[in-house]
Amino acid sequence: MSVLLRTATLDDLDGIMAIETSTFVNDAWSRASMTHELTAPGGRYLVATAEGDDTTVIGYAGMLAPRGAPEADVQTIAVLAEHQGQGLGRAMLTQLLTEARQGGVREVFLEVRADNPGAQHLYETLGFERIAVRPRYYMPDGVDAVVMRLRVPPATTETTPGPVEPFGDAPLDEQDVRP
Repeated sequence: MSVLLRTATLDDLDGIMAIETSTFVNDAWSRASMTHELTAPGGRYLVATAEGDDTTVIGYAGMLAPRGAPEADVQTIAVLAEHQGQGLGRAMLTQLLTEARQGGVREVFLEVRADNPGAQHLYETLGFERIAVRPRYYMPDGVDAVVMRLRVPPATTETTPGPVEPFGDAPLDEQDVRP
């Protein structure tokens, strides 16, 4: 199956919230929180949709990187259960990391549940390292958060030809992803 990655809009909110509440059963963000995230300055959210069905969201990911800040934070990432293990999370996160790098971000942080070894492994394969644990961070379950960091090398002219727009402001051309 081919998948398209594109910029998330408020029109995607229902699909995003369906994944959010089914994935993060006990600690899902509220609709108001997600609306704020999708419209926040410096925020960048992507959705994955099946090719030929641009309205059905099968995954989403978001990062916050305020303009000019050397640091960014992965806010969330989730893929419908039936589409997990196909590389969609990796594709979305890789796109966000590429844009952050082009925008001058030097470090990216994230928190991941200590009881989610699959996500931790994904982040480690992308170069993230464990730097701390936040005890009982995820409520109401009381699950620890593993804090991870990726040191981002500066973008070079060889990898980013032409002018680069600031992170969060540049439109994403639809991308064909074949996991």
